[in-house]
Amino acid sequence: MIIQKFGGIAMQSKASRKHCLLHIKRALKKHGKTVVVVSAMGRVGDAYATDTLLDITDALGTSAKAKDLVAACGELIAAAVLSSELKQSGIDNLLLYGAPLGIITDDNFGDAEIIDIRKETLLSALECHDCLVIPGFQGITEDGEIATLGRGGSDLTAAILGATLPTVAIEYYKDVPGVMTGDPHFENDVELIRAIPYSKFLAMLNNVRPLIQKKAAEMAQQHHLKLHIRNVFSLESGTFVFPDEDQ
Repeated sequence: MIIQKFGGIAMQSKASRKHCLLHIKRALKKHGKTVVVVSAMGRVGDAYATDTLLDITDALGTSAKAKDLVAACGELIAAAVLSSELKQSGIDNLLLYGAPLGIITDDNFGDAEIIDIRKETLLSALECHDCLVIPGFQGITEDGEIATLGRGGSDLTAAILGATLPTVAIEYYKDVPGVMTGDPHFENDVELIRAIPYSKFLAMLNNVRPLIQKKAAEMAQQHHLKLHIRNVFSLESGTFVFPDEDQ
């Protein structure tokens, strides 16, 4: 089994999602069971990006619960779209979200902590379907309210699923080749790091634009998971992040 997480740039357009479909098809052929986690489509300014949705009205600042409900819609839309496009291309899958998914959080809306995950529900779904499509960034409180997991929370969704399920690895698909010696969006002459231990990788996440959410990487490290960070627009191998004890 493998977990694949596709970010906003990967989900941005039908053309970019074709690359997601290719990676999912390859994962299903290689691993059999594939769990797909998605972020909202695009970035600020794109119609269904989280920041765009939250710009609908400044009145959302008066209610953390209402703000979370709107914020969660971006990932729900993305998951529904990708699930439908997978089915259109002949790939059976199950769209799983909300109470049936069973990611339970506290009620700290906007930056909720995961307090439980219903593993049996996931395993039951995987008995009937080789591919699950899951919106990231969100869970539900014990009262059934949607609560979001903070910026970069879709990365955390992938990590908690990887920690819960019998996972080979978690693949994070980005718009860069993998872990680089610098940020290729702003720096020249940066190089790809093919493999890196968690101790060095975590130190690289202490900035305003971390490659993945640091909390997600810390959870993955805690559960001794291997991460694979790749470019969604390429079949190149990218970067493997491994536990320090595997050196």
